[in-house]
Amino acid sequence: MKRPTQRPLTILFTLAAAMTLFAVGRMGRSAQAQAAPPHSQASVASAATDDLQRSYKINTYTVAAESGVVRGETIYYYKCWMCHNKFTIAANHGPAPYLQDLYKQATLPISGDPVNEATLTAVIKDGNAMMPSFRTTLSDSDVADLVSYLRSGKCCEEGTDPPPNPWYLAATHPWPVPNSVSGGARGIVRTTAGPGNSPEGIKVQLIAPNAVRTTVYTNEEGYYEFPKMQAGEYTLRIATPLEFKPYRRTVHIDGANKLDDIMLENASLGGIDAASSDAEALPATPEIEAQLSGAEILWNLSGTDQEKDTFRRACGSGCHSYPQILRNRYDERSWGLIVDRMFNYGNAILMTRVKGTSERGSPEGQKMIVKWLAKVRGPGMVDAPLHVFPRPRGASTRMVVTEYELPRQLLSAHDVSGDTKGNIWYSSHKSRYFGKLDPRTGIITEYAAPGIPTAVPGTHRLVVDQKRNDTVWLSEPWAKKLTKFDPSTGQFTQMPLNMGNFNFALSPDGSIWGNDTGGAVKIDPETGKVVQTYPMEGRSSYDNTVSDDGNFWAGGGPSTGGNYAEILDIRTGEMKLLDTGTRLSGPSRGGFDPYGNAWFGGKNGSLVEIDNKAGKMREFFAPIGYTPYTDFYEAMPDKNGEVWAGVLHGRGMLRYNPHTDRWTEYVLPEPFGHDRRTWIDNTTTPVTVWYVDYQGYIVRLQPMD
Repeated sequence: MKRPTQRPLTILFTLAAAMTLFAVGRMGRSAQAQAAPPHSQASVASAATDDLQRSYKINTYTVAAESGVVRGETIYYYKCWMCHNKFTIAANHGPAPYLQDLYKQATLPISGDPVNEATLTAVIKDGNAMMPSFRTTLSDSDVADLVSYLRSGKCCEEGTDPPPNPWYLAATHPWPVPNSVSGGARGIVRTTAGPGNSPEGIKVQLIAPNAVRTTVYTNEEGYYEFPKMQAGEYTLRIATPLEFKPYRRTVHIDGANKLDDIMLENASLGGIDAASSDAEALPATPEIEAQLSGAEILWNLSGTDQEKDTFRRACGSGCHSYPQILRNRYDERSWGLIVDRMFNYGNAILMTRVKGTSERGSPEGQKMIVKWLAKVRGPGMVDAPLHVFPRPRGASTRMVVTEYELPRQLLSAHDVSGDTKGNIWYSSHKSRYFGKLDPRTGIITEYAAPGIPTAVPGTHRLVVDQKRNDTVWLSEPWAKKLTKFDPSTGQFTQMPLNMGNFNFALSPDGSIWGNDTGGAVKIDPETGKVVQTYPMEGRSSYDNTVSDDGNFWAGGGPSTGGNYAEILDIRTGEMKLLDTGTRLSGPSRGGFDPYGNAWFGGKNGSLVEIDNKAGKMREFFAPIGYTPYTDFYEAMPDKNGEVWAGVLHGRGMLRYNPHTDRWTEYVLPEPFGHDRRTWIDNTTTPVTVWYVDYQGYIVRLQPMD
């Protein structure tokens, strides 16, 4: 069942196919050493696995190294840091001990057993009263790498020195990045699929010597064309091949040369009966499941609508992806401990273990989630064959996507913003590092935010003031600082973060806007002091945005839910509270369109508009069959009034034209659209869209029309 929309919809992809899949999915099924740089891979046409698939490397904790101490650090980041980091320890001194210099101690802190590989392995596998058992979700090699990290003396990862990304080669392998959308190498993709199966929408990718990835899409005849590129050797591959076997080979690019045809073979169905209802399903291997978006994984799992929606609302607000949860196998006791930790500590989860009031749902909902996760992601659970969403069609294939590697892993990348020189700046939520990308070369210049010694390092909101020497503004949420950075001098200026959350807006006059308890606040950019407060009727606003003319401020409701937003006429001081009635639209982050209307990404799967003139708040639902399983963290209008939004837990970016009710879905090369803040370059025609994916790479989208 698809949610209603406000206006008629022009559907630009095969909705019938999507809805057929959706209907089937709702019936319930269950589902399930240093990393080599891309340019060094052997030239092979097909292989059992694709070690260039970023999502698979993430799922197997091999993004920074294949084994050993660095891989152990990656596992620690995902499995241990949340409870054992020194900042939560300082908050209330237990119960999880800090693990730095563990091997210098005679005994383990809680059990009193001697510190050695055997006892530490046993604790990790078996857990204790306050610690999950990792026996069924970490392999013996996973545990061995984790123990090697704890033994190495490098522990503990606190965001001060994240491991290097072995795929970042731009600084050592100079290579120009194309900016056009056509005129380069071209070719044809053919498949072994039967008659009537179009090769349209297959993602064809070139990886340059500097590891920058450029992806184009096949049309209905299987034809593709790349932008004009520097002549040389590239890796040609199919991104997220899903129903096809992995494909990769080395090619020579020289202008608009014709490449040999790509022949894709169907993936083995692994013994699935061709006469069964799952004849078109894919085997639930880790390699294939890693290519599914979070929405597709959730859609494949068994369970009721209530169970899945309760999970989505409580666990899908955007702090991490669904695969980070669903790649695990825990018993019910362990799931209970994890869900309690996530559910009941509110926004202070990274800073304290003091239990508070949950903003994520009821105790009954918490119990439901634990029971459901233990059922669909318990020990020994065997995945059923997987069904996937249809490939893009028509206008959805008219896009060029460029992916840029960041120098470090484990950043929890957050925001992007562009400067007047064409550079793209990014923030990282759980690391002291932020940086500047030169899109012409892929080279990153890193900077370290000041932070404070007693707080988790990390930045959240980032915006570049293009009118004032490209000054970079950052919020350091855990340090509770508003930070100004002058790129020309390298000077930092820290001020108190005098607002109730981590998001702020930059006004055309240079002032900073945020909100505190009960009011929108205007902040002096020189002192950080609040100079004016405008009372709000709602209890809070997650985001703050100011119109391009400086006349209006708007803020959505709480990031975990809510049905309201507010808009302020700065000229008159009039504040309007608007809502969506009984519907918890959950307007999160967003911006203003050219007409003075504010748009937000809705946590219920809608784009939320504040129509300023009409004084109304509206929701718009995309015509995609998997809307109930995903939502939006943010929505950003461009110069034409079209709205762009990454599909949180989905597989790409949506583009909505409110004038024509036209929706376009752009499916990305990786199965993620984890977009926390979009920056749109309105100086190009068509516009160019940028975001940094939570998984740790910067994405440029160049629509062809």
